[in-house]
Amino acid sequence: MKNEQQKKKKQSMPSTQTYLPIAEIKEGVVVLKDGTMRVVLMVSSINFSLKSDDEQGALISSYVGFLNSIDFPLQIVIQSRQMQIEPYLEKLKLLERNQANELLRVQIADYRSFVKELVDIGQIMTKKFYVVVPFDPLSNKQKNFFSRFGEVLRPAKTIRVKESRFQQRKKDLELRIRQVVGGLESMGLNVAQLDTQALIELYYTSYNPDMAFAQNLGDIEKLQFENI
Repeated sequence: MKNEQQKKKKQSMPSTQTYLPIAEIKEGVVVLKDGTMRVVLMVSSINFSLKSDDEQGALISSYVGFLNSIDFPLQIVIQSRQMQIEPYLEKLKLLERNQANELLRVQIADYRSFVKELVDIGQIMTKKFYVVVPFDPLSNKQKNFFSRFGEVLRPAKTIRVKESRFQQRKKDLELRIRQVVGGLESMGLNVAQLDTQALIELYYTSYNPDMAFAQNLGDIEKLQFENI
């Protein structure tokens, strides 16, 4: 009886997905519940202070020109996370255990202790830089006012019918992506678009930082999902 009550209580509790703005992630595109779409680009960084005055001026000019060339909003995200050194230390432990040479075994143990102490004292953080490129169907000027206004009033309906429009909207989004990538690469930055696996891992670690630190998500193809 108690187990049945706990089961009913669990079923009555809303899913975590209810509170998330994400409807689904597929083909490297994030589809939000309001029908809008997002693509996330990982971007490298530049040590601006090490550049000469001429190089700094050129970078600033390129950045200003890039911003003036786009007519849609962009989101720039900087994510800081404590470095996960444990997997590396576990590999060192395994290497130390399997090392036949006694001198090398001692050196590996000393190196492992040094790395662990360095990370514990310094609290080394990793930084990743992302640019989020959006696509809002409401910004499509080919639609009349009533069609666009109806999608705002009935976002659930937009989600249900979006499959037939997804590929077209993805093509429109890809035009923006090429424009953004070209502008960023002109500044000497490396740009990579996150695929579905990388997107799910990004949002998983963003919404569950403590859990993600202790347990990796793994391959999404091997995950099983419950329908709640």
